[in-house]
Amino acid sequence: MDFDICFKIIDNISRVMVGKLESIELMLVALLADGHVLLEDVPGVGKTLLARSLAASIGGSYKRIQFTPDLLPSDITGFNMYLHHEGRFQFRPGPVMANVLLADEINRTVPRTQSSLLESMEERQVTVDGQTYLLPTPFFVIATQNPVELEGTFPLPEAQLDRFLLKIDIGYPDKKEEMDILKRFQTHDPFSSLKPVATPEQVFILQQQRKKVVVSEPVRDYITTIVQATRHHGMIKFGASPRGSMALMRSAQARAALKGRDFILPDDVKALVRPVLSHRLILNDNERLRGEKPDRILKDILDQTPIPTGTVG
Repeated sequence: MDFDICFKIIDNISRVMVGKLESIELMLVALLADGHVLLEDVPGVGKTLLARSLAASIGGSYKRIQFTPDLLPSDITGFNMYLHHEGRFQFRPGPVMANVLLADEINRTVPRTQSSLLESMEERQVTVDGQTYLLPTPFFVIATQNPVELEGTFPLPEAQLDRFLLKIDIGYPDKKEEMDILKRFQTHDPFSSLKPVATPEQVFILQQQRKKVVVSEPVRDYITTIVQATRHHGMIKFGASPRGSMALMRSAQARAALKGRDFILPDDVKALVRPVLSHRLILNDNERLRGEKPDRILKDILDQTPIPTGTVG
């Protein structure tokens, strides 16, 4: 399998994004695994820039939707317009018809509109007035939300959170990285000169090749043991579903491919437990009131789960 294109994509995005290599790699993991990403972080850390840079790097179409309380489902999917002079309806596609869709501040719109993304994310199609339209390939949704400003927001329901393969936190840059940002953007915007280094067709081929990464029996046992532990932990009300197990396996396959392997190692699984499972857990009421975080609980589960030995490839 030839995943050298991925390194070109990562290097290309790094021409615009300073640091944050882990976040960029996780974005590529989600893309190869044919999933979607939830970016949750404070404003101004580069969420939109990361999405735009990824779309530009793969040469794909890019659309952005600013989610607001008055946004309608048809503003996302598109609508049929009546052409009076022709006596017929014509479908006007919405911004969902893109390779990379940025759903900006998705928690600022009403649940009805949020749910209109569900069919698109899961089935890669939209249905308008009984007519089904297939979405472009690849189709990659990057949704953002601000965890600080909660006034006037509509938290995503658990069913919709579960549709996101990964939840990524970009975080603030350190001092050196921030100085590099000032230097890089002092005279011009490096995004304006960003050129594609891949095509959507090449990305689709890589998504198919990712499925061939070997998942051994010990690794399958390791994944299911971790996910099962979330369902029986005393601090967790509802653990991850089988969709979470499949998400962890697909993500680990993608990470292994990025590392140049055609088989998963336990380290691939361990590195992805937090971004894959943290948003799929519902803690007990007492734990939420005490400020407990899923990340710490997942770390405890990992520490208590034996790492498989022997042949894992």
